[in-house]
Amino acid sequence: MPINKAVLAAFRAASRLKPDVKSSYKAQRVAEEITAKLSIPDPRCRIDDTTAVMPDGYEVLLRVFTPLDIDFSFVEGFKVTEDSRGTILFFHGGGWVNGNVDFYTDACTTMALNLERRVVSVDYRRAPEHRFPMAAEDCYEVTRQLFAGTLLTDVDAENIVLFGDSAGGNLAAVVSLMARDRGAFVPRTQMLLYPATYNDHHYTTSLFDSVRENGEDYLLTSQDIVDYMELYLSVPEDVHNPYFAPLIEPDLSCQPRTLVITAEYCPLRDEGEVFAQRLADDGSDAQCYRVLDAVHGYLLYPSVFNIVKDTYRIIKHFLDGDELAQEGEPAWLELLGTD
Repeated sequence: MPINKAVLAAFRAASRLKPDVKSSYKAQRVAEEITAKLSIPDPRCRIDDTTAVMPDGYEVLLRVFTPLDIDFSFVEGFKVTEDSRGTILFFHGGGWVNGNVDFYTDACTTMALNLERRVVSVDYRRAPEHRFPMAAEDCYEVTRQLFAGTLLTDVDAENIVLFGDSAGGNLAAVVSLMARDRGAFVPRTQMLLYPATYNDHHYTTSLFDSVRENGEDYLLTSQDIVDYMELYLSVPEDVHNPYFAPLIEPDLSCQPRTLVITAEYCPLRDEGEVFAQRLADDGSDAQCYRVLDAVHGYLLYPSVFNIVKDTYRIIKHFLDGDELAQEGEPAWLELLGTD
């Protein structure tokens, strides 16, 4: 499904004119901070901040989004109650370098309201100030505390869903591997949106065609991914660590029920789909969908965009069994499922 020619031309121009990641990530952080200040609160969602203390004493900021059910009657006036079917622990994208809970506030509000679940967004420490495996260890420890019931007292561990986009999808998958390897808790469900799972995104040497097909003209370039990973690495040998690139883990058994969603015009498309297939091959319950006419990062688009609406339809089908029927032109491809 081709992208509109005018939109594609704009994508190409933006992709080729933007500065490289290593010289511009600080400026991007400033731009994200400015954008975050434009966020308008939604009265249907309560937002609270709390922290989780890491083993080294650092306090990781957590932003909690609770969907509300607001009723009005002339007798009782306004009545506000929490309307939550579980808890989503969310790890934001941004190449382990950019993004934070402020920048993702609108997306997490939309997520909480659409999925009728409380969302806990994790402000893990970012590279290059804090390199691998710091982000993964922060996310693991927050998850461990959430499962232990020490972060939020009313959490049902059976209804915790790990969710991440891009680098956050990498972190969600890594937390699940860590949980299996360390045995402290057992995640039941994870959702990975256009996740980074492999360790080579060079245009000429990558195993995946999507790096070459989508690696220059669709905002996130293959060189961007290489740069982000180099900023995240502590030492070159980290590229061989499954907690850096979970697709290289030889044994993907005993993993949560998993939903992988990829974007048609994303350089990370193929590795996400192969990761879903690997999970299924190793015995996990995995589903995978490719959203058509979509580029990397679209979760941050306004919720009126069809690709955002379609993504939440897929997620609600996965989490709640809602009907997933397409009408007219296909909006997504089901690549791997359990039906």
